[in-house]
Amino acid sequence: MINNLNILLPEIFLTLSIFTILMIGVFTKKSFNLVFNLTSFIIIISIIIILNVSDKTVKIFLDSFIRDSFSNFFKILILIASLFVLNSSKNFIIDRNINKFEYPIIVLISILGMFFMLSSNDLILFYLGLELQSLSLYILASIDRDNLKSSESGIKYFILSALSSGLLLYGCSLLYGFTGSTNFDLISNSLNKENTGAIFAMVFILVGLAFKISAVPFHMWTPDVYEGAPTSITSFFAVVPKVTGLALFIKFMFIPFSSILLEWQSIIIFISIASMILGALAAIVQKNVKRLLAYSSIGHIGYALAGVATGVVSGYESSIIYITIYVVMNVGAFSCLYLMKKDGKYRENISDLSGISKKHPLLSISLLIILFSLAGIPPLGGFFAKFYVFSSVLEQKMYALAIIGLLTTVISAFYYLRIIKTMYFDDSIITYDVVKNKLAQTTILISCSVLITFFLYPSVLNKLVNSLFAGQ
Repeated sequence: MINNLNILLPEIFLTLSIFTILMIGVFTKKSFNLVFNLTSFIIIISIIIILNVSDKTVKIFLDSFIRDSFSNFFKILILIASLFVLNSSKNFIIDRNINKFEYPIIVLISILGMFFMLSSNDLILFYLGLELQSLSLYILASIDRDNLKSSESGIKYFILSALSSGLLLYGCSLLYGFTGSTNFDLISNSLNKENTGAIFAMVFILVGLAFKISAVPFHMWTPDVYEGAPTSITSFFAVVPKVTGLALFIKFMFIPFSSILLEWQSIIIFISIASMILGALAAIVQKNVKRLLAYSSIGHIGYALAGVATGVVSGYESSIIYITIYVVMNVGAFSCLYLMKKDGKYRENISDLSGISKKHPLLSISLLIILFSLAGIPPLGGFFAKFYVFSSVLEQKMYALAIIGLLTTVISAFYYLRIIKTMYFDDSIITYDVVKNKLAQTTILISCSVLITFFLYPSVLNKLVNSLFAGQ
């Protein structure tokens, strides 16, 4: 029992911390700052706990819960991303008057749900974690109750997400019916090409997962929710759940569905190509930065799924590297939005960036680095992310997928370069207020530094990711 508790230590610590700070928030007046700081402290302690637990693969509770290097890596990535997203947006949260003490607690609850999803080796535990995460995200999307757009985005996300969760649950129940088990390992042993019912169930599960990472054709909620929700929530949506969703895609393909590779491979290829094409074309006509980043994120998920579509370990590793660099780029991009403030109002339109290089050189150079990286311009980190994915795709001789990916990369470069052109060559329209947001500025500095220097030590991340599948 003690050994089992040690394996569950990160989840137990997070659960008890949530209960504790919830009580502090309820019984303390004006408790937002206290709860917010405690949340940051809890996230840091959680990272330390996970770093100090063994990476040895251990399964408990009838093999339904697994702790291994794969789940530990993604848990740490989620915690680091959440820490930067929360702290860079603190001033924005206060300015928008959404500084309720429940805000950081709901973020922690969603992280707890993600932890259980990442450590799940069973359909039931996976679904419970998924719903814990989803319920928290519903609340976050509509937390600005006085804002019509925020309420609308919350309702849209709730309805569509509930539909996708229903489809996913239906797929899980079918999979149990046709294989006789909810355990991933036993499902893998039971699956074969003749089990048509299980393949049918797999399609429903893929639909549910595709919705969670906003892959085409299940992306319809993304632009509206990204634009309508407060920017601090949008930045969380754009980064943290996407990491978890891609990790689950890899886990499902690698364990329960590994024996029916040809059956799911064509589906993933279609989703990947559709996401890349729509992400490249739809973003061109956008005038709002958050909507543009929404379509950009759809395109980037398409590139990440291209690695998953290979069905081999090297492809999965390239997808993990891609999503890690994606986190760095997007955390930096959204942090830049917190510095675009004029007369107490945060600006979100591309036209608001006109000529800012003349009066805000540091903001414009930071955005330039991040946008160049998003476009895949060498030698920035975003280039290497795409390079690894396309290399793994070409190794499997999936030439059509690689060609489409390269073409959409060229097309998507247009709307990133258009923003840079707006910043550097258009006439100056707005002079932004001096925003004293040290945390956002620090986040931008770290993001840009990582993207610029990544080419010096790419092996650090490569070795770390390679170790996740060692011995598999």
